[in-house]
Amino acid sequence: MTDTRPLAQPLLAPAGALPIGDGWRPAAETSPVVFPFDGGVVAQAPVGTAADSADALDAAEAARAEVAALTTAQRKSILTAVHDRLRAEAERIEDLLILETGKPRVDCRTEVSRTIVTLQATAEEASRIHGETVPLDLQELGRGMIGYYTRKPAGVVVAIAGFNYPLLLATHKLAPAIAAGCPVIVKPAPNTPLATLELIAIVREVLADHDVTPAAVQLVNGGPSVGETLVRDPRAQVVSFTGSAKIGHLIAQQAAPRKTLLELGSNTGFIVAADADVEAAVDAVVAGGFYANGQACISVQRILLERPVADRFAAHLAERVAELVVGDPRDAATNVAPVINAASGERIRAMIDRAVSAGARVLVGPGESREADPGSAGAAGPAMIRPTVLGDVPADVDVWAEEIFGPVVCLTTVDSVDEAIDLVNDSRYGLQAAIFTSSLESAFAAVERLEVGGVVVNEIPGFRSDIMPYGGVKDSGVGREGPRYAIEEYTVTRMAMIRPRAR
Repeated sequence: MTDTRPLAQPLLAPAGALPIGDGWRPAAETSPVVFPFDGGVVAQAPVGTAADSADALDAAEAARAEVAALTTAQRKSILTAVHDRLRAEAERIEDLLILETGKPRVDCRTEVSRTIVTLQATAEEASRIHGETVPLDLQELGRGMIGYYTRKPAGVVVAIAGFNYPLLLATHKLAPAIAAGCPVIVKPAPNTPLATLELIAIVREVLADHDVTPAAVQLVNGGPSVGETLVRDPRAQVVSFTGSAKIGHLIAQQAAPRKTLLELGSNTGFIVAADADVEAAVDAVVAGGFYANGQACISVQRILLERPVADRFAAHLAERVAELVVGDPRDAATNVAPVINAASGERIRAMIDRAVSAGARVLVGPGESREADPGSAGAAGPAMIRPTVLGDVPADVDVWAEEIFGPVVCLTTVDSVDEAIDLVNDSRYGLQAAIFTSSLESAFAAVERLEVGGVVVNEIPGFRSDIMPYGGVKDSGVGREGPRYAIEEYTVTRMAMIRPRAR
């Protein structure tokens, strides 16, 4: 049943304004944020300019000394208070995420839950920032000297988040910046700025309660000129970006030689060994390939099946995927809803068509528009991609080789786990991979040989612990997120070498 409640949501952030400097600045223009399911307008989002970005950088730099001087107790208290506020407003933020991202309710609930965990874990890690002593007397000149290093705030952090998990991705960057003592400027994806604006509004109220300048946390929404101004400025000592490899490469060039943390795309490989629990592996693909409408950087995409289980796995997967409920993301029963916009839908559909032309078989799909709710014309639009399973996919087509970022999975058959590992590694990406097997030998071979930032054994490949060092290799990025690891990225070491008494 379609949810007919109005799209308008109560917002804490002042309408049409951006949190820049010590207050909220009226934006020169606004842009509609639309509900991907039916195209209805959720709210008018403030749109900033390059001049707004420059002013935010001025304010962040002016706040740098104050933020760096915050005690450990203050930083922990701020993050704990934000955690408590967000937890109290979880249901409202969940509804807002559904409307601006178009993700099913279950996925938005998970995003809010993970955001709350991230805030709690980061608050705890704020009290664990430390250095260590170094034995300088390894060299004769160091005899009698004391050596140690501490970690100091790196400076202004620019945090650029993707549209698919706007609240969580912003928090992955914002919370560690606060813990590290760094002012942070957030740039959300233009399609999905609302939940992030609400987060910033909450944070700035908490900062005020702690007598800390609101300029410690700012947000500028807008297009490429807004981001480029933030990234190119030498006052931005750390740039943390989540998004496509293409844009990530450009950001790395623009920010050089300053530090960039890049969490980019992937085409997750999923190996099913001959000794695997096939039922469990199918469950994992259904859960890990289609959540968030397939719009997750670690969604299952490439499935490599050992020959003895290939037919059984493919048949069972096709049955399960065909049962997924496609429709209004507000409905609790919905598994898959439209992707973020029509352009994404057309891109995904074209990739499917090219794969079929190259010889791939459609087991479920074929990805054409399908009217999920006869009462809603929006549900039948080009953003609606039916959950799709492709078999016998050639390795040289883009639906296999590139990131599809939609509800599509691809199957191929291999003769051994070794062959599967080699095929997974034959990619420019390397974010995460998975293997289902009952063999410890195969499991550890995958952990040792797969060229990715994380390997998951006998679990949903989309599984991501928000307290682990998360990130990729190759074109999937550089640097690591997770409370402890991001704090390290946002700090720099300072050496101290002391001779207690001059010779």
